[in-house]
Parts: sequence; structure tokens; C-alpha cells
Amino acid sequence: MAQQAYMTETDNGGSGPERRTSRLRRLWDRAGRGWRGDRRVWRRGLLLAGCAVALALVMLAHAHIPNAVGNLGSLVETFLPWLGLFVPLLLLLALFRRSATALIATVLPAVVWLNLFGGLLTDKTATGGDLMVATHNVNAENPDPSRTARDVAASGADVLALEELKASEVPTYREALAPTYKYHAVVGTVGLWSKYPVSDVRAVDIRLGWQRAMRATVTAPAGQVAVYVAHLPSVRVKLEAGFTARQRDKSADALGEAIAAEPLRNVVLLGDLNGTMNDRALNAVTSQMRSTQGAAGSGFGFSWPASFPMARIDQIMVKGAEPEGSWTLPATASDHLPVAARVRVTTPDS
Repeated sequence: MAQQAYMTETDNGGSGPERRTSRLRRLWDRAGRGWRGDRRVWRRGLLLAGCAVALALVMLAHAHIPNAVGNLGSLVETFLPWLGLFVPLLLLLALFRRSATALIATVLPAVVWLNLFGGLLTDKTATGGDLMVATHNVNAENPDPSRTARDVAASGADVLALEELKASEVPTYREALAPTYKYHAVVGTVGLWSKYPVSDVRAVDIRLGWQRAMRATVTAPAGQVAVYVAHLPSVRVKLEAGFTARQRDKSADALGEAIAAEPLRNVVLLGDLNGTMNDRALNAVTSQMRSTQGAAGSGFGFSWPASFPMARIDQIMVKGAEPEGSWTLPATASDHLPVAARVRVTTPDS
């Protein structure tokens, strides 16, 4: 009889998985009835809904945030992708408050963020390219410049740009890179190393009073490429002054003017621009060039600080040439990550 009773109970209740599914369905229905039966789900959470709408507006209209006070607009644009972290937070708070209004409002910043940065979540890298280039701010206080030079040379880059070169350490970099790169040029605190001939080297005036930018012609097998190496002035965030970047902005304008006047068709910019592609202050450069990371990268490619990258301020940008791939390289002894890209040299008929 005991066996018969057990079999009857099993037949009525179904198998183990079926019972678990049924239990989850009952819990879901019970939660749904709680929300449907509570008229306050539309009235509560209005503050959360307002925060969600405000977040969406900040991301959607970031270009209209004024820079007059502490360069607030540029500060927001520098860390714009990180505003997406508030979306899951608002979602959790809306669920906790059991607010249908807040839940619906949270959709707005989610859609705006995906519209702005969703394309970076896909892998757009492709094989091929005529030239592999890399850039690295090696840090003037680098404790092991020789090891850093060997690490970036091991990436296989055909053309390598280095920024923040300390004058006393330039011979160290030259010696470490000589086995890989036959040609090189150093102007002030920036340098260019290449496997292919380098000519027409000159400083680029970015209105600093000292040399932190250069231009050179690299004669690659696929054709001549104008390579610019730049290290724009640093920015600071101060409580009394906000985001101080006036000198960086002036230098960006000067760099943009130099690139606009470049006669060669294929142009590559390598360097630490101390700003992201979203920062309007770099418009003189970004309006005429393409970021290799945005066009042919995977992910955000954050490069600084190396210990916990939060922004991509080290850039590889192209004009005329086509990006085929872009990525960050392993950390060195610097406080920046090196970044690399493959580009295709174009001709008038391509």
C-alpha cells in the first residue's frame, strides 16, 4: 500500500523537473499578481524615474553641456561610457521599489547608451593590412626603459611611436630597439622607430614652447605614409578649477591645423592625446580623422591608467588609410598601456 500511495503522489505531481517548473511558475504568478494588484506601482519610484530620464539626457545631449565652468562638458565626455554603469543600478532600485514607472524610464538611458557605444561591443577586427603601427607613452619615470622597449618591439609593429621620452634615457631606447628597427628619429620628447625608410622629419608646433610633436614620411612597401607623433599636454581635475585643459585644447587645435595641411593622402596619427574621441576639445583632430579602435577594434580599448584602464587617451587615428584592426598590448613598466593597429594604405583608385 505504501508503494501504491507513493506512485499515486508522483503521478499527480509529475516528475522532479516538472515540479520545479511548476513551483517557479507559481512564484512568478504570485509576484505578478502582487504588482498587478498594487496600484502604487505607477506612483512610487518617481524620483528614480526622474534620475533615469536625467541620465538619458546627459548622454544624449553631452555635446551641449557647457565648458565655461571647469570644462564640465569635456570632463563628462572623457568618462561618458562609464555612465552606463548607472543603468543596471537604476534597474535594481526600480525592482526593489517595485516601481513600474521607474522600470520603464530606465529603458531610456539603456537605449541611448547602446546607441552611443553598442558598436564597440562587437568585434570589428579583420585580417590583413599593409602596415602595423603602435604607440606607447613610456612614462618619463619608467623604472625599466630597456625592458619596456623590448616589450613593445616584440609586438611586431612595423612603425612604433614613443612619447614622454626622457632625454637621458633616449640612448637606452635606441639601443634596445636597434635590432628591430633600422630607422628612427627623435624630436624633443617624442620618437619614431620604423622598419622602413623615414624621411622629411620635422617638429610640429603645437604651441607649447617645447617639442612634443613631430611629423615624418615612412616609405612602406604599399606607399608613403605621413606619420604624426604627438603628446598633448596633460589635463588635471581640481576642486577649485574643475577640469583644467586649456593648454591641451590649444595644442589640439594646432595639431589639427598641421594635419589638415598635410599633402600626403595616407596619414596616421600616433600618440597620447590626453583626451578621448568623445571630448569635443579634440574636434580639430577627430573631425578629420578616424579612430582605429572605433572603426576596427573590439571593446573600448581603454589605455590609462595601466593598473585599471578607465579611458582611451592613447590614440591611433587615420586619414586616407583604412583601419583593419586595433587592440591594446600587454602592460609594460609604464602607467599607460601600449596600443596597436593594422592599417591599409590606400591609393586614389582604391
